[in-house]
Amino acid sequence: MLNLYLSLVKFSHTVFALPFALIGFYLAYFKYQPTDYITKFILVILAMVFARSSAMAFNRFVDREIDAKNPRTKEREIPSGKISKRAAISFILLSMLAFVVTTFFINKLCFYLSPIALLVILGYSFTKRFTWLCHYVLGLGLALAPIGAYLTISGEFGIITIILGICVFFWVGGFDIIYALQDASFDASIQLKSIPAHFGITKAIIVSRISHILSSIFLFIGISLMNQQYPGIGWLSWVAFGLFSLLLIRQHLLVTDKNLSKINQAFFTTNGIASVILGSFIILDLFG
Repeated sequence: MLNLYLSLVKFSHTVFALPFALIGFYLAYFKYQPTDYITKFILVILAMVFARSSAMAFNRFVDREIDAKNPRTKEREIPSGKISKRAAISFILLSMLAFVVTTFFINKLCFYLSPIALLVILGYSFTKRFTWLCHYVLGLGLALAPIGAYLTISGEFGIITIILGICVFFWVGGFDIIYALQDASFDASIQLKSIPAHFGITKAIIVSRISHILSSIFLFIGISLMNQQYPGIGWLSWVAFGLFSLLLIRQHLLVTDKNLSKINQAFFTTNGIASVILGSFIILDLFG
């Protein structure tokens, strides 16, 4: 049963946002040196897990009828009946409640902002019905990770994590367009909105590439500011920037308008590795 719920929320995809959240957390840690570091670290991880679980499960619940019509997704947990609608709703509500309660123990600002965070990450599930900009609403949701993690210690917004959030915004929007390529025809047939369905595969890939160029630019700005404000930041973070950018290029070599066979490799494997490398290297640099 646990495996079903882990599959429902695509727990493995936590690898996308978590490293950025940890970057935000450690940027705040080295600036403010909190005494309750361990407690805050645990709370950040829990908040990430609960927020993401509620968002993914809600998305699967809202899309259950659409998923049932799509040959690629008809075997997902809810449309296939492996998880009942009632069980899914209970899981969503418990995850949302757990997220809000967790933010209460972090600080007042995070607690007050928790409904807004839920509105963004759950609201994404409806956007495909009315706008092809849905990919960037997902990007906005994941962009909250470094910003929110920084807030857990600082209690205030930081310019570096906001810039990192913009980096995540374009990065996620770009790779979600790649993921949506596989459903372009289906989405268009039932009038769902997406950039591939609206503009076609060739133009969608161009938009994705532009998004990833912008992501690298904002990452460059963010690391430049880290170099100015954090003594530990040095060459390792620039290596991380280089590898992250190269992996963005790699996924666009894997996926072209003439070859969509490697979408999953480009979407999950390449982006997962890119995020882990970036987070690990920057955090190691901070400690160095």
